[in-house]
Amino acid sequence: FTVTATDLELPRETGAHDCRALDVTDADAVERVVSEAWESQGPVDLLVNAAGVHASHSVLETDPEVWDRLFAVNARGVFLTSRAVGSRMSARGSGVILTIASNAAVIPRAGMAAYAASKAAASSITRSLGLELGRRGVRCNVVSPGTTRTRMIEALGEEEVLIDGSPTAFRTAIPLGRIAEPEDIAETVAFLGSDRARHITLQEVVIDGGASQR
Repeated sequence: FTVTATDLELPRETGAHDCRALDVTDADAVERVVSEAWESQGPVDLLVNAAGVHASHSVLETDPEVWDRLFAVNARGVFLTSRAVGSRMSARGSGVILTIASNAAVIPRAGMAAYAASKAAASSITRSLGLELGRRGVRCNVVSPGTTRTRMIEALGEEEVLIDGSPTAFRTAIPLGRIAEPEDIAETVAFLGSDRARHITLQEVVIDGGASQR
C-alpha cells in the first residue's frame, strides 16, 4: 500500500511515502491535494485525520485568536478533509475515515477548554459523517488518546505527575501507571482501518490507560 502524508512543511527525507504540503484549514488546497493524490496514487481506502494543534489556557485567559486557531485546525480541518475524501469514498462505495481526537473531549481538564471543545467537535463531525455514509459502505470512527509520548506533552509537566494525576489541576491519574506510546495509538488505528473492524462504525475508542474511566 502507499501512504500519502501531508503537513504544512515537507520533511527533508520522505522515504517511500508520497508526501505533500497541505494546510488543512484551506478548503481549496484540501480539494486540490485530495484530487491529485486520488488521481496519482489511486483511490483512498483509509483517511486518518491526525493534524492537530494544542494550547493550554483557562477559559478566562483564552484569547479568541487561540480559540479560532484550534478550531480551524482541529475541527475545520477534519470537516474539510473528511468532506473531500468522503464524497469520493461514497461514490466508490467503500472506505474508512478515522479521526484522532483526545480524551480531553470526554473528561473535563483544567486549562484545556478550547482544545477539548475543538476535539469534541472533530469527534462529532466524524461520527455524524459515519451515520450519513454507512449505507454507502464508508465507516467512520474516532480514536481518542490520553497522554501520549509526543512533543505535545512536553509542556504539560513532569511524567510522574502526568501519571499520578494532580487534584489541584483536576487531572486524573492513569490507572495503568504509564504514558501511552505512539505505537499504542497506531495499533488501534491499524485495526479500525482494516477489514477486521468491518462492522465497527460511529464509535469513539478512548486509549488513555483508564484515565477517563470509560
